[in-house]
Amino acid sequence: QKGTYLRNGPGLWHIEDYNFRHLFDGYATLVKLQFENGRLIAGHRQVESEAYKAARKNKKVCFREFSEVPKYENFMAYVGDIAKLFSGASLTDNANTGVVKLGDGRVVCLTETQKGSLVIDPNSLETLGRLEYSDSLGGLIHSAHPIVTDAEFLTLLPDLVNPGYLVVRMEPGTNERKVIGRVNCRKGPAPGWVHSFPVTEHYVVVPEMPLRYCAQNLLRAEPTPLYKFEWHPESKAFLHVMCKASGKIVASVEVPLFVTFHFINAYEEEDEDGRVTAIIADCCEHNADATILDQLRLQNLRSFNGKDDLLPDARVGRFTIPLDGSPYGKLESALEPDEHGRGMDMCSINPTKLGKKYRYAYACGAQRPCHFPNTLTKLDLVKKKAKNWHEAGTVPSEPFFVARPGATEEDDGVVISLISEKNGNGYALLLDGSTFEEIARAKLPYGLPYGLHGCWVPKE
Repeated sequence: QKGTYLRNGPGLWHIEDYNFRHLFDGYATLVKLQFENGRLIAGHRQVESEAYKAARKNKKVCFREFSEVPKYENFMAYVGDIAKLFSGASLTDNANTGVVKLGDGRVVCLTETQKGSLVIDPNSLETLGRLEYSDSLGGLIHSAHPIVTDAEFLTLLPDLVNPGYLVVRMEPGTNERKVIGRVNCRKGPAPGWVHSFPVTEHYVVVPEMPLRYCAQNLLRAEPTPLYKFEWHPESKAFLHVMCKASGKIVASVEVPLFVTFHFINAYEEEDEDGRVTAIIADCCEHNADATILDQLRLQNLRSFNGKDDLLPDARVGRFTIPLDGSPYGKLESALEPDEHGRGMDMCSINPTKLGKKYRYAYACGAQRPCHFPNTLTKLDLVKKKAKNWHEAGTVPSEPFFVARPGATEEDDGVVISLISEKNGNGYALLLDGSTFEEIARAKLPYGLPYGLHGCWVPKE
């Protein structure tokens, strides 16, 4: 394999002697692992967002982060900040969630705010500037996880005023997002949070989760336990299926309540005559329990005593969305959650299986007792079994699957993960995608903070 694995995530959780509150507040740190001729070259660099540069210069938080807000000198300064909030000017551009390689070769770091789309150089990790969307679609936020292939970039833009979502597409080489269609929310005071969403070959699945955006919470100076969101079980949960070609909604079903950050994959189920009868969509589902958000406060993550089991349960939630006009869809566990320790997040698949029937996924599971996902897990969704890699005293980040060139088997490839050790050290780990056995590890000369999502940039 020749190429570079890039991983993004929050990495700096303090300014001077002020410590941030939440995992998602940290300023973005990019890590690269460059594989060439059997050698590994590692490097890291802070993403130079306006929020990061302003904090360094002024020695304080200057933009609204996930849970942090600027401390105001007086009431008029607060009123001025509220005005800037509605234009998006006071929202952070701290692109700390993921990093993607667009079809035209540009590499972009992303977060939930649209202004936090920053282009970087994959070799030097230098921040080159903002990805300025050239359309007039407006909006302040978007899905932190677009669907990116060599042919397109698909994302969702939540509409907080007239609750719904725009489904948009951007072609390689352009900065212009074009609307495929719009989904109106079925219920609730605001759209459900859309951190990610799945697609099939012909459809986009738009989730409407009862964990909904909340303007009042956005305005607060101190965070509530659900931060920018509010839990509205009475508003129910829905999944909408939109045709990619026409923008028409072909199904809109009520499903059991759910909470997910990350969808894994989706595909079309066909009958014997090749007619599509249903959509199957899999996600890392937190048993309709939104407390996972507050569990990620740094205070919780740093104070673990090794005995109490603090990680809320999670599973592979499998949605079945019928396309026969039925009003209801199903939500079940795709495999017994004890197979992966009832912990489940940070998933990847073989990218050739995106939107298609697939068998394997790679994720972070749990070996209990724990306060955070602490295993790497290979899921076999046909045999309904999991293989787990665990090493005491370590926290692995997202297992990222890279297919071997010319591979014919779905799991023929390498799984890359960056491992943080409790003693402050860290290493890069390579596992065989098929056997899930260790191939190699490379000790890093310093410890690395826990990170979120990555991408693979093949060597041309």
